[in-house]
Amino acid sequence: MPDIASDGSDHQFLRFVDVKKSYDHKHLVVKGFDLDVAKSEFVTLLGPSGSGKTTILMMLAGFESVTGGDIRIDGRPVTRTPPYKRNIGMVFQNYALFPHMTVAENLAYPLKVRSRTRREIGETVERYLALVELDGYGQRHPGQLSGGQRQRVALARAMIFEPSLVLMDEPLGALDKKLREQMQFEITQLHRKLGFTVIYVTHDQTEALTMSDRIAVFNEGVVQQCATPDDLYERPQNAFVADFIGENNFIPGRIVEVRGNSIRVAITGNQQVTAQAADIQEVGAECIVSVRPEKMFIRSNDQVEGNEITAKFVVHHYVGDFIRYYFKLEDGSEITVKVLNDVTAPSFADGESARLFWQSNDCYAFRHM
Repeated sequence: MPDIASDGSDHQFLRFVDVKKSYDHKHLVVKGFDLDVAKSEFVTLLGPSGSGKTTILMMLAGFESVTGGDIRIDGRPVTRTPPYKRNIGMVFQNYALFPHMTVAENLAYPLKVRSRTRREIGETVERYLALVELDGYGQRHPGQLSGGQRQRVALARAMIFEPSLVLMDEPLGALDKKLREQMQFEITQLHRKLGFTVIYVTHDQTEALTMSDRIAVFNEGVVQQCATPDDLYERPQNAFVADFIGENNFIPGRIVEVRGNSIRVAITGNQQVTAQAADIQEVGAECIVSVRPEKMFIRSNDQVEGNEITAKFVVHHYVGDFIRYYFKLEDGSEITVKVLNDVTAPSFADGESARLFWQSNDCYAFRHM
């Protein structure tokens, strides 16, 4: 992973300051976006369709105007700078390659418009073909390449003129699962090797967790949380982030006691559990307790630590490396537990009671979504 610390200057390499966007001068699709990005950092904008993440990318690229706020690259304001003067590389989902040009001509084009010499263009094209493992493909046309090969050409073309930033808008969306995973690895390897700064847009949470130094989670034009992948997954700040990142169980309840950052919650069936306070701490308030399926355990002995509840077994699904168990509480709330597929995996009859256990540090109490 590249060093994402500040380079010692008094500004971050890329800065969004209270950036807003409206298309009708009434409703904001981006609402006061703030973000600092260090040089060589890989930051992903993650969220559902219509959340504002692509609009942010388009404003940064200069393809959309900024309604309010400021965008700075290396200390310079760029909100009024035309796209071709921002020194930004762009990778699109549909590759955006020139079909009538060969691969080599596609790569040469950004260098030609920057008036590089013929010798420099030839040497640079060969170097980048080798970098993306497409030696010998220079004379082919995009239509003669596979989807993964075309995406490599698009990556090379975005980087070949050594831009200050590379923007990627759902670049792997058109690829199948296996090829997506391969390209995720290749993009992160190129990023580590060359050290360019990346702003990456996706709605795929696994992609974001796998590739990013930090992730900004969007919803309805607002960043819900911006953090490292492990912070987002292990310490979500609200119910939207907990629900959007990974898989979670949500158990409704009411807060009966608060001790610092620890909350006691009454749930169905006269049961109580302890959780970490996230965005709610008022005694008597309705809340939801969030705990991930892999953090829960099915206990059959009498030695219990942490939270314990009783639930009714519904069904289990064999997934291969693990088994997914489904349970229900008295109020109908559904609970999922993921158990490794080994000799210790338990079996239950339909409707049988089971004791479910988890550590209080592994769950959070949130306001209702």
